[in-house]
Amino acid sequence: MISTVLALTHVKSGLTLNPRGGKELRSYQSVLILKPDFDEAQIGECLEKITDLIKSHGGACLKVDKWGKKRLAYKVKKSRFGYYLNIYHTCENEKVPSLEAKYKLYEAIIKFMVLRLDDKELARAMSTGEEAEEGAAPAETEAKKDGGSSEGDKKEGDTKEEVASAEASPASEEKKEGGE
Repeated sequence: MISTVLALTHVKSGLTLNPRGGKELRSYQSVLILKPDFDEAQIGECLEKITDLIKSHGGACLKVDKWGKKRLAYKVKKSRFGYYLNIYHTCENEKVPSLEAKYKLYEAIIKFMVLRLDDKELARAMSTGEEAEEGAAPAETEAKKDGGSSEGDKKEGDTKEEVASAEASPASEEKKEGGE
């Protein structure tokens, strides 16, 4: 009887249930800035430890974006640069302050921010990554096509000077008309 009541609550509220304890899981976005002097292997280790932290707090990682090394607006812990990570995850809402405390204690993280997401925001975030991956390939092929078409407009016998003078001639005609 209790499980059906929880299931009904789940359907109405849009929250997911934790299979281990039946607690509510909410969707979150964690933006983390790591120390800038890490290489890819060290960043992978940090990311693994961060995902383990999230899992130990009853959550699961949904999507991880590596934004790369970027310049900070101001110095944070004596660093001008930082490596950005964007993690979409679920977590029990009572354990978020504990997760933030672990972020503070982890020496690789110089700054962090945890945001609670609505279902619409999470769906948009999950779909934008898929669209970006699908949209990248057609844009690249169109750019190659455009680059090839401009070269195809030139005639084989034309030299660079002839092409430049042909492009400049409409501008010189406008000057003559404006001066008369």
